[in-house]
Amino acid sequence: MKIVILTGAGISAESGLGTFRDEDGLWTQYDLNDVATPEGFARNPALVHEFYNARRANCIASSPNAAHDALARLQQGAHEVTLITQNVDDLHERAGSTDVIHMHGGLMRALCAACGNRWDAAAIMSPDDPCPHCAAKSTRPDVVWFGEIPYAMDTIMQVTATADLFVAIGTSAEVYPAAGLVELAKGDTLELNLEPSARTNAFAARRFGPATEIVPAWVDEVLA
Repeated sequence: MKIVILTGAGISAESGLGTFRDEDGLWTQYDLNDVATPEGFARNPALVHEFYNARRANCIASSPNAAHDALARLQQGAHEVTLITQNVDDLHERAGSTDVIHMHGGLMRALCAACGNRWDAAAIMSPDDPCPHCAAKSTRPDVVWFGEIPYAMDTIMQVTATADLFVAIGTSAEVYPAAGLVELAKGDTLELNLEPSARTNAFAARRFGPATEIVPAWVDEVLA
């Protein structure tokens, strides 16, 4: 069976990584227009690096939870599993998942805005960091900001359209194009979430509860 899984911020919330909507989370301390847009980076790169340095530190200090572990176990099972994530953390990989498609990039990677070179990010980045390829001081986090096109969309749409089962886990379904993937799925669809998402009615089936409980339980059923 070909299974395509899309994960969102909700799968990492129980690892201590906040979502956009946390009332007292890191996101509430900044204006998204200042730290998550190309225009914000052009205006004040130091502020952008400050924000992502804090997010990177939070990520490094966190650990995969039972939901990440379960998906890694599913990938190692008998099924063909493609894992797509909206998250910029590396918890899927640290749990043992492989070939994860990071449609919004990753905190642990750096990108040169001048030449497009990519490399492993330092824990602390600054506007003065030169690109190791072209030496331009245009280093930015390798994350997809609002107004930019997510990575690997052709692959994502193709695998979603041909999957036997499409599963969305811990996503609010409010950020496109990820929110629209369920419409491309021609096979069965399932939402696993703490509460109904904005697109919950587009799924054939749905289960609600903490990711660390419902994801391992679902994986156990699939592998049984």
